[in-house]
Amino acid sequence: MRLPVYSAALAASVLSTTAAFAQQVTLQGRVREAATNLPVAGCEVYVRGSRQIARTDSAGLFTLTKLTPGRQQLQLSSLGHQPLRTEVEVSAAGGVFDFSLTRRERQLQEVVVAAPPARFGQTRLREVEGTAIFAAKKSEVIVPDNLVANLATNNARQVYGRVAGLNIWESDQGGLQLSIGGRGLDPNRTANFNVRQNNYDISADALGYPESYYTPPIEAVKRIQLVRGAASLQYGTQFGGLLNFELRGPEPDKTFTVTSRQTVGSFGFFNSFTSVGGTVKKLSYYGFAQYKRGDGWRPNSHFDSKTAYADVRYQLTENLKVGAQVTHMDYLAQQPGGLSDRQFAQNPRQSNRARNWFAVDWNLFNLSADWKLSSRANVNLTTFGLVAERKALGYRPNFVERADDESQLRDLITGDFRNAGLEARYLNRYPLSDTKSGVLLVGTRLYRGNNHSIQGFGPAGRGANFRFVGAEEGQSSQSAYSDYRFPNYNAALFAENIVYFGEKFSLTPGLRYEYIRTRAKGAYGSVDRDLAGNIIAVRTFSEERSSPRGFVIGGLGASFKPVEQREFYTNVSQNYRSITFSDMQIANNSLVIDPNLRDERGYSADLGLRGDQGQWLTYDLSLFALRYNNRIGEVQTYDRNDRTLRLRGNIGRALILGVESYAEADVLQLLRPTAEPKRWRLSSFGNLALIRSRYTASQNAEVVGKQVEFVPVVNLKTGVQGGYGPLKASLQFTYLSDQFSEATNAPNSPQDARPDPNFAVVGLIPAYQILDASVSWERRWLKLEGSVNNLGNARYFTRRATGYPGPGILPSDGRSFFLTAAVKW
Repeated sequence: MRLPVYSAALAASVLSTTAAFAQQVTLQGRVREAATNLPVAGCEVYVRGSRQIARTDSAGLFTLTKLTPGRQQLQLSSLGHQPLRTEVEVSAAGGVFDFSLTRRERQLQEVVVAAPPARFGQTRLREVEGTAIFAAKKSEVIVPDNLVANLATNNARQVYGRVAGLNIWESDQGGLQLSIGGRGLDPNRTANFNVRQNNYDISADALGYPESYYTPPIEAVKRIQLVRGAASLQYGTQFGGLLNFELRGPEPDKTFTVTSRQTVGSFGFFNSFTSVGGTVKKLSYYGFAQYKRGDGWRPNSHFDSKTAYADVRYQLTENLKVGAQVTHMDYLAQQPGGLSDRQFAQNPRQSNRARNWFAVDWNLFNLSADWKLSSRANVNLTTFGLVAERKALGYRPNFVERADDESQLRDLITGDFRNAGLEARYLNRYPLSDTKSGVLLVGTRLYRGNNHSIQGFGPAGRGANFRFVGAEEGQSSQSAYSDYRFPNYNAALFAENIVYFGEKFSLTPGLRYEYIRTRAKGAYGSVDRDLAGNIIAVRTFSEERSSPRGFVIGGLGASFKPVEQREFYTNVSQNYRSITFSDMQIANNSLVIDPNLRDERGYSADLGLRGDQGQWLTYDLSLFALRYNNRIGEVQTYDRNDRTLRLRGNIGRALILGVESYAEADVLQLLRPTAEPKRWRLSSFGNLALIRSRYTASQNAEVVGKQVEFVPVVNLKTGVQGGYGPLKASLQFTYLSDQFSEATNAPNSPQDARPDPNFAVVGLIPAYQILDASVSWERRWLKLEGSVNNLGNARYFTRRATGYPGPGILPSDGRSFFLTAAVKW
């Protein structure tokens, strides 16, 4: 019989076929421009369903290795060209394929986008972007162009509405400063995030004084990137993580474009924003100028602000690009001061401070170079500097209802910042074995700060006269003065590495070594007066402190993608916060600082599920834990005269646990999933953070078991966005539950019977709810926008200030209206 022969042949055929399919092959391709037939360099070629990415060289050639024979889906994308999705049949012998890309049209007629092809709503950072790794980290990306919101006023409540768990202070006129926190982090000037513009620092001093007095105009921002606490390994040691403003850049396919936006609004608000940009051969450029003014919702709230920015880039070679950026911002703002609980209940729009002023002059400089070593390896080098100053002048007694006397001297605080830094990054994609590959990132950071802070007596009168005078020139509510220099130095080495185990699972370990040397050198003193205001004695004390320390922090992340549209992620990262020079020495009638302050240490962890469901749903649901040791905070205390004070020191150990959720649904796509895209659009989003925060240990018995300050138990934001054709509209609702301003959870109210009933620096921040509405219409080169902030005219506040611009309750704005006309050509 011949059956054994046939069986042997069949077995050999099966084995041969199996071996063929098990074999890994190489795919080579060439990418050209359809109209010119010229090669396209720098085109990214992505294999769908895998993590493989290749880039074309100067000849338009690329190579993809370790592919399985059969049908492969490719996605090609290149700057200035239309993206291309295609399928190719790869044989066991491999092959070379030709692809053509169509150049983008220079002039477009009216375009109506009914539904984006891949995703909508909030986006996330890719695992690798540029020379940064974000694998397994909780991240959010805000694209202002996708929002129907009030961008002219930098309305943070609307701009960051889709980010779960953020706590936003709304005590600043016209969006001059941004103050956001989350997970128990103090929102004051976003000091617990590493705040960057185009990936370089913009705060006063990243370690010694990490407060941000400058915030880029949202009209100039392309993307806002937020990465939670695990970003400490690449961007610093802070608990908050990263907040990076990626500004708009040059138009790659136009030699000259202009955008102009003009906005008018309630209470004398006016905003003018104009930008230009383009590309001429190898030179690209972009710049903008903004002028903003307003009178404010309360009396004594006038402000004037000017911002300018220039960005020049030059393509030296095919693989090397250099760039330079300069930013200038200055503003002068009158500050209406704080209110007591009784005053706020009577009339939140009142002000009894007409002599308080705040001035900022901010200048940022950046030089950068991006070098493409190969299709797998990149180097980025960035040098940056800051030359800036801030000045605060005013009358700020801790009895906030006390009338202001123009004959009295005012308090004056000035800060000069001269900082410089350098960061270098090297990223390499490498193979490990047939089933494993990796991405390695190593980098270094050198930073030098030299800052000068003076606090003393300012002139009497009402004007914005920022000059120091002698204590003998008049009476003052302030009795202390100081003059300090803070030369700080920071050096760091960091490394992160993604290791891919097949197509679905990856691990990302990371380490960071940090060396910090904080110094303070100067003098402080006090002026003693008798009851008639005469000077009895002037005492001055010299002081010099130095605190060098070095340490290593680490982290580990993991990602599992059972399918391409769904990801389980988890990470844990150590965090560290050094004491700032404002923690070391500052004179404040309502604040006492513990001289034995220590640095904060702890960790943050996330466990979540995120992804997309078809083209109608995007979501991110996560649990988080944040552990503080030596947490710096404030508690209520009393002096020997039984006056209420706040003591700033290491409060104790705190544990913050919570759930953060975000989801956005395309309602029309859900109801009619098979229908073709129409001109109608309707989507709805919601994010909810439920947080439990407690002090678990403290030397102060009144603190143990209390709720951590600035942590509302419920933080809810939800809204809808819809439109027809060029018309769009949005409605957003915000709700935050009660929160406390200090660690003992001391209450305060107009009926409070404590010794200082009008003292409003400590106490409850009551729950509030806000409704915002916006509408826009766009056709070709013209766009019209309108918005109503605080539609229900709610009376609320988000902050009790200890010093400037208070002290006291700082009411948030009531209902206000804004109209914008924008043109682009």
